[in-house]
Amino acid sequence: MNRRSFMRSAMLFPLAANIMETNALNNLMNSGEKSARMPVLFVGHGSPMYAIEENEFVRTWRKLGEELPRPKAILCISAHWETNGTLVTAMPKPMTIHDFGGFPKELFAVQYPAPGSPELALETKRSLTSVTVELDEKWGLDHGAWSVIRNIYPKADIPVIEMSLDYNKPPQYHYDLAKELSALRDKGVLIIGSGNIVHNLRMVAWDKMNEPEYGFDWAIQANDKIKQLIINNNHKELINYTLLGREVQLAVPTPEHYLPLLYTLALKGTNEPVSFFNDKAVMGSLAMTSVKIG
Repeated sequence: MNRRSFMRSAMLFPLAANIMETNALNNLMNSGEKSARMPVLFVGHGSPMYAIEENEFVRTWRKLGEELPRPKAILCISAHWETNGTLVTAMPKPMTIHDFGGFPKELFAVQYPAPGSPELALETKRSLTSVTVELDEKWGLDHGAWSVIRNIYPKADIPVIEMSLDYNKPPQYHYDLAKELSALRDKGVLIIGSGNIVHNLRMVAWDKMNEPEYGFDWAIQANDKIKQLIINNNHKELINYTLLGREVQLAVPTPEHYLPLLYTLALKGTNEPVSFFNDKAVMGSLAMTSVKIG
């Protein structure tokens, strides 16, 4: 090959790579019939043990998988992936991360071998125009994602990617950033926020582990207050949750389990219906309350 031909090939290579990425994305998003607008979920994920236990929360997740339109891919914002900056998993085969300790070996043996989607990762990066997004090849699926999705889609045949929470940023930033993901809903992508509205591990009532429903008064009051604000579409107060009083301060001592709720709410369209499921307190200081939009 002479120098001129080599230089021409070198110049065309990035263009060809970009065309290949675009075609792969189109194949993912446009295969089959035209997608209806996908709903959005916030799922209270609770204990990692729910990945292997049979209880009412798991049964509701399973029923949800039967009732939802089948997505072409899933984007999950999990409480358990906090980073400096915004990252999106981009590997074709994400590993199952057992990011916990002190649980039975049966839980550590669980694998959720859902494929990843470098194409959706790239589309997510392109959608988030206000920030620099890094494509990540190291993380995988943490238990905030797989313990829930495994029960909704047990066949592990739907591509799943995760997007991280930038721990440097305030709630308003996360709410505004989520809005940039809206177009993905019209491309067959199910967006799931995974955390817990009430999540105070330091105040867990360990003696109430085996009770199906138990919440401290402050936990129930905080959960009810946040639910009413969701019903009233009062996102401003939900963003400024630190001003909502002592009960909410106890319910949200740190932001990571609450922020995925803001991602879900930010994606709500005008007049879209909102419903709750798994709406129960457990172990005193946790709530499994979950939200479906659309």
